[in-house]
Amino acid sequence: MPASEEYEGQVPAWCPGCGNFQILSTIKQALSELGIEPWEVMMVSGIGQAGKLPHYIKCHTFNGLHGRTLPVATAAKLANHAMHVIAVAGDGDCYAEGGNHFLHAIRRNPNISLFVHNNQIYGLTKGQASPTSAKGTHTPAQPFGYLAHPFNPLSLAISQDCSFVARGFAGDQEHLKELIKAAITHRGFSLLDILQPCVTFNKVNTFKWYRERVYKLGDNYDPYNQVKAFEKALEWGDKIPNGVFYKSDKETLEEMVPTLHEMPLIRKKFSIEALKHEIEKFY
Repeated sequence: MPASEEYEGQVPAWCPGCGNFQILSTIKQALSELGIEPWEVMMVSGIGQAGKLPHYIKCHTFNGLHGRTLPVATAAKLANHAMHVIAVAGDGDCYAEGGNHFLHAIRRNPNISLFVHNNQIYGLTKGQASPTSAKGTHTPAQPFGYLAHPFNPLSLAISQDCSFVARGFAGDQEHLKELIKAAITHRGFSLLDILQPCVTFNKVNTFKWYRERVYKLGDNYDPYNQVKAFEKALEWGDKIPNGVFYKSDKETLEEMVPTLHEMPLIRKKFSIEALKHEIEKFY
């Protein structure tokens, strides 16, 4: 089993106290406990503070365009089924610029894990409101208060029968570690939304604010009940549930394309015409 130190990357450039530090160390611990070697991991990100995470961990990495994390992650998984593909994004990167890709990744169900660092703000571009910011949030870009209702990624994912939907909190690393392990080992598209306090630009949703509100879904909770999961995903305010909200067992994208099910693309010798024919068959 590799030690978590074997995943050590560059020195992080996040603000002191940022919730991203806990996410980074917890991902390393989870990979180590699962016995996954650094060379067996492909980590893909877009742009943002969350998008820097692959720089700070030793594995295969791809840092792409803003909001375009999931297409690259999907392509990587189609090319090499054996690789553990992890997509890392922020709430702005994934739910705003990347919202369309988020929807269609759920539909296609590639066997990849998506970890969203949800700090309810744009941390890299100096604190404007993000899709998950609360209505009325005051920022430098919205001095009179944010006018839109917040986006709920969990309820949307559950309504679209996403195969794995979970939420964790960066301030509870032991619980978050188990959720990360569950997401990585799940067969299909896994969404793990992580509540990640931004100590610089979000002075409302702090570590203290979350600790007073978050609670874990109990052992008697049934994650296979889609209606109950949707209802639970709507719960937000004085009480905020965390855990695995929903699971659905279904075919992955790789399994639905016969030629990919037999062998990953990296092992095939395709002509351009043959590859075009395979793509046209699927779409």
